[in-house]
Amino acid sequence: MRLQPLLLGWIALLLAVGLQATLPDTRLAALPRVAALPEDDEELVELGQWLFFDPILSHNREVACATCHHPDHGWADGRSTPLGVGGVGLGPMRKLAAGSSFEPINRNSPSLLNSAFNGMDILGTYPAPRQPMFWDLRADGYAQQAIGPLQAPAEMLGRQCPPHQALPQLLERLRAIPDYREAMQGQVNMDQVTRALAAFQRSLIAVNSPFDRYLRGEKNAMNQRQIKGMQAFHRAGCSLCHNGPMLSDFKLHNIGLEPALRTAPLRNLALSAPYMHHGGEPSLESVMNFYDRLADRAAETLDGGDENTMPALDPLMQRLDLLPEDHGLIIEFLGALNDPNPPRTRPSAVPSGLPVGGR
Repeated sequence: MRLQPLLLGWIALLLAVGLQATLPDTRLAALPRVAALPEDDEELVELGQWLFFDPILSHNREVACATCHHPDHGWADGRSTPLGVGGVGLGPMRKLAAGSSFEPINRNSPSLLNSAFNGMDILGTYPAPRQPMFWDLRADGYAQQAIGPLQAPAEMLGRQCPPHQALPQLLERLRAIPDYREAMQGQVNMDQVTRALAAFQRSLIAVNSPFDRYLRGEKNAMNQRQIKGMQAFHRAGCSLCHNGPMLSDFKLHNIGLEPALRTAPLRNLALSAPYMHHGGEPSLESVMNFYDRLADRAAETLDGGDENTMPALDPLMQRLDLLPEDHGLIIEFLGALNDPNPPRTRPSAVPSGLPVGGR
């Protein structure tokens, strides 16, 4: 009888692993089929969609959340680094407006697809509502993440409004619009705004990639080169950081670009080029070459190179063993992480009457 609790514990663990369709030898796992929380009803998601695409959230009424996270660009923007206030156009064609003094933000816009699963571990432990956000992990959950751009001059605020007035003035703009007052039942406050934005973003999931289907038991979902690529991905040491259902440990690592930033998820990469924290790599081939060079630099440090002339790389980089013949196979595997039917939902109009998605 004394063994029963231990036995039951092991059975529960094995069931959890089986349900998440994990591959323990590769540290990888399939995504859950849903991400919604109980409060994410249809009305809250619709309100969040309005807010996400409505430039009324920006002080100059020209920039929406969708400006930098657009469905036509994989819920990113297709640029190396984004342009918020002061920009005109959409996606890679977006440029600084004449006379604007704002410069591009210095970090790439991450895709919001599957961001509901940020921080999930290999056993499927779901971290919501506390989840790692931003490249530097400075926000914990959707609510904190949403407030950041609203108060950032170069993103959605501009220079005509002091940051401490950004949220009060935003709420006044929303209260002046009947559809928002009705949708929030007269309680127009930041809790309602951030809850709705979070509910909408949790609806942006793409969980039916060949990789997910393969891990769920559909053994023909991935071809032989993709399977070999998955094996090469693990053997080369990529899965030391790129692991779990999102292929990210969501930890900070220094890879020589700037002070430590989080591991990028690898889902749906076909939609979100260019790559890396700075958006400086235009293709997956160039990313492979970047890591080849990085492994060489890490090896030089290990062999007694002058650390003062090299970046303070994460020690895990010294375990990277990427061979030239791995490149193509790993890229084939990364292709298996693309869902063929990602969500592209958007409203036909927003309550403010402004252009959907911003200027």
